[in-house]
Amino acid sequence: MLTEDRIIDAMTRLRAAMPDVRPPSSKGGRDPFRSVVSCMLSAQSLDRNTAAASKALFALADTPQDILRLSDETITAAIRPAGLYNVKCRNLRKMCAALLEDHDGIVPTTRKGLMSLPGVGRKCADIVLHFTFGQATVAVDTHVHRVCNRLGLATGKTEEQTATSLEARLPAAFLPDGHVLLLTHGKRTCRARAPRCDTCLLADLCEAIGKS
Repeated sequence: MLTEDRIIDAMTRLRAAMPDVRPPSSKGGRDPFRSVVSCMLSAQSLDRNTAAASKALFALADTPQDILRLSDETITAAIRPAGLYNVKCRNLRKMCAALLEDHDGIVPTTRKGLMSLPGVGRKCADIVLHFTFGQATVAVDTHVHRVCNRLGLATGKTEEQTATSLEARLPAAFLPDGHVLLLTHGKRTCRARAPRCDTCLLADLCEAIGKS
């Protein structure tokens, strides 16, 4: 595992190398309910497919009450591009019902509150906290999970375990933009297949290089 000094070094290099990457502005104008729904639809779905499913669903309903008024057939037809539409339809219904019953229809602003909603896990909760409520939280998706474990920044067999490890190890100064920096590095350089280790600016720090 990287020492704190090396973590600071790695994150500082990433920040300097990605002037185009910026953290979201506080409460960046996103509707909390739409954010939760879109995040739920994004599970095992490409970004473009999630966007298409979200757009189709929100054209029909964009409140928990309105979604609950739709038939299963209508919901699944709208969200079909995101895949797993039957499961996601059931989770959406359960989430909307719980939101109305337990939270008066208001999306919680804490991780615990968000995770109390059916179908909302740690990753989805952190994404909503980060990008909708402007909280300094690093959401760990598949890219961040991969980069952290390869580099030695954090460790965990699952994304949730890695998130817990990263939360304890990442200096507070890097919480606002940590997610987008690690995510972008994972997409551009530390890719799942054929990672570009020969051009990686963190190669001298990476604990995975030479072990494969």
